Amino acid sequence: MRIRKPVICAIIILGLICVSCSKPQTNNVKSPGVFGQLADGREIHIYTISNAGGMSAQIINYGAIVVSLKTPDRSGGMNDVILGFDNLDGYVNDKSFQGAIVGRYGNRIGKGKFSLDGREYQLTINDGFNHLHGGKTGFFKAVWRAEQVNGSTLRLSLESPDGDEGYPGNVKIVVIYTVTDDNALRIDYRGTTDSPTILNPTNHCYFNLTGSPQNSILEHELTIAADYFTPVDNQLIPTGEIREVAGTPMDFRTIKVVGRDINTEYEQLLFGKGFDHNWVLNGYKGEVHPVATLYDPMSGRIMDVLTDQPGLQVYSGNFLDGSIIGKCGIPYNYRTALCLETQAFPDTPNKPNFPSVVLRPGEEFKRTTTYRFSTK
Repeated sequence: MRIRKPVICAIIILGLICVSCSKPQTNNVKSPGVFGQLADGREIHIYTISNAGGMSAQIINYGAIVVSLKTPDRSGGMNDVILGFDNLDGYVNDKSFQGAIVGRYGNRIGKGKFSLDGREYQLTINDGFNHLHGGKTGFFKAVWRAEQVNGSTLRLSLESPDGDEGYPGNVKIVVIYTVTDDNALRIDYRGTTDSPTILNPTNHCYFNLTGSPQNSILEHELTIAADYFTPVDNQLIPTGEIREVAGTPMDFRTIKVVGRDINTEYEQLLFGKGFDHNWVLNGYKGEVHPVATLYDPMSGRIMDVLTDQPGLQVYSGNFLDGSIIGKCGIPYNYRTALCLETQAFPDTPNKPNFPSVVLRPGEEFKRTTTYRFSTK
């Protein structure tokens, strides 16, 4: 893979001057600091959590967004491995869900409609004819309450009112980010409701383990512990079928370079313009276990994904086209990032054969996902 020459820039962020952006930087900000101000005058704060080994994450209370995630490469160099922006305006104007907690429902709901207990609900339409990632604002454009529990843990909470984007019930959601001693970013989700509803939040970080979004992710190697996936129609809504990956380009049960089959003339890949599908994870019992591994040969970084969720949405940055200008003025080009979104299956409320996402009063929504980093 050809590595482009470093981009040199000088950007002042929160009093920090970034002078060499071959590896984007937004860290070294005291926690909390002011990240920016919304049009209505509300200040948005940035928080840093880290471990003794130097791994760190920066999170803002707008959208509960992970702004940066710094992990070591095989030589010990700390680089930011996610895409994003240097300032608040970038996230306010963003339509690609960079680093955010999306919901109430992560992924798509066909035509934005579902029925629950005999009543039909119409959600906001924001993706063609469908509902995507919670609507036009959802969790990812909300201002969350933040509490820095300690140097490694940040707790964010939000109240989503009845009727928010069309969803029933007053929902209270808590997201806890922790940088663990074994170089992982753990995300714990907690939720309650006062009326029957559906809930399926997830995180939407765009990963590039090379440490530079100037590089493609097509040389990353991926494994997914899944014998099946959920095929979609031409609007990326699941058909309801659960199909074997064997004999298809969707088979990642053994290590495979992401770019190997991505341009295959396979109907599912043509619909998604690449990978933008949900894999049915093996061994789902509601307990946290390893489900996928991403490896970058260039940096030596390994990212293991562990979750208690039934599905994993893999999105290969097919709609990045250079129009998004990210950290240090770098355009985010085609397939320069990979999302690994742990979640319930897309359109589950309309597919009775999929694991339920219904949350009722008296129940607590509890999910955990961990992105654990190492090198070789």
